[in-house]
Amino acid sequence: MRRIVRILVRILVIFLIVTVAAGWVMRQEISRLWTVVTLYDEAYIVENFSNMGDAFDTADVSRGSGPASPLPDGPPADLPDEVASWIEARDVTSLVVLSDGQIAHESYHLGTAPGDRRMSFSVAKSFLSALLGTLVEDGTIPDLDAQVTDYVPELSGTAYDGTTILNVLQMSSGVTFDEDYLDYNSDINRMSRALALGGTMDGFTEALSETDRPAGEQWEYVSIDTHVIGMVIRGATGRDIPSLLSERIIQPLGLEATPYYLTDGEGVAFVLGGLNMTTRDYARLGMMFLNNGNWNGHQILSQEWVARSTAASARTAPGEIGYGYQWWIPVGAEPGQFMARGIYGQYIYVDQVNGVVIATTAADRQFRDAGVNDENIRIFRLISESLAPPAPNAALETEPGDDAEPEPEDSQ
Repeated sequence: MRRIVRILVRILVIFLIVTVAAGWVMRQEISRLWTVVTLYDEAYIVENFSNMGDAFDTADVSRGSGPASPLPDGPPADLPDEVASWIEARDVTSLVVLSDGQIAHESYHLGTAPGDRRMSFSVAKSFLSALLGTLVEDGTIPDLDAQVTDYVPELSGTAYDGTTILNVLQMSSGVTFDEDYLDYNSDINRMSRALALGGTMDGFTEALSETDRPAGEQWEYVSIDTHVIGMVIRGATGRDIPSLLSERIIQPLGLEATPYYLTDGEGVAFVLGGLNMTTRDYARLGMMFLNNGNWNGHQILSQEWVARSTAASARTAPGEIGYGYQWWIPVGAEPGQFMARGIYGQYIYVDQVNGVVIATTAADRQFRDAGVNDENIRIFRLISESLAPPAPNAALETEPGDDAEPEPEDSQ
């Protein structure tokens, strides 16, 4: 009997040792999975969005060694009264407003700070679009009507076979992809778990095999289309996205802090939503687009690409928000009014008409509620219009009143 007990004790000890060892080996994977599961929980969301590098593999996007480009302080803006209640209601974490190239307002909320590198989510798509623009302009990728398989043969036989670069740029690939963030088993959430556990984004994309409609027929927001743009850029250049984006966009912008991408298990940048940088640095991209591609003494993008990429060219439904080359165009926008947008309340709003850029980050867990995006746009327009320069003849106009010069009396 004692011999049996000793054997059982030994088995138990061995089991405990193996269990502890396995837990030690798997601790990083368990920690990452826990972060993904709780990423959007009310108790963690604000801190998580400022510290995504603690839970995911990352790759720095070098800002270079030069000085930061100037963002001078201007006269403090008296923002519309509604802005304060909007900040609270939408769990805004930062708000930077520039007017005429100067900071008119800068504030941080919910315990965040100016140095926080906040998660972009889909605002990152607009950065990738800008990078593609530089490659189109220098002839590296001369034709947007080329097939994606010309640059990424691995996509032959997949759902992306027969899709052009323009199709994915305008979110018109026709590929079946469930973008419901509230559904645990949706494609977007399965992709996020694969990213967190060291899977490969290329492999995930190459496994997609179904389409809803022919490519180019209709716009439908499919985030994985942006990853395909990244695959095309890598195929055309033989370069990784972080180093190429650094060279062509980030260093010329003169950012204050080094941005970073989340990456998959092979070190491939999560280009569709994994860029992290300070709010002031997000605003610098907006300023470059406000100035038609020119910033900090550099013509980073041509004026033509800025206009093309921010025009509502995709086949969206009539009366709905417009879409260009990974940029959004609000309903009723004038030419030169457009925005980058990410889930949970991330925006870069550009208004060339009034000379205003608004960069804001948030941890808005109700971002999908009806009317939220429209309300955000309304607030941006209120801010922008409140900072608009007076009309040229406004100072010459005089309202009738006591100070008006009297009409001469009739002499007859």
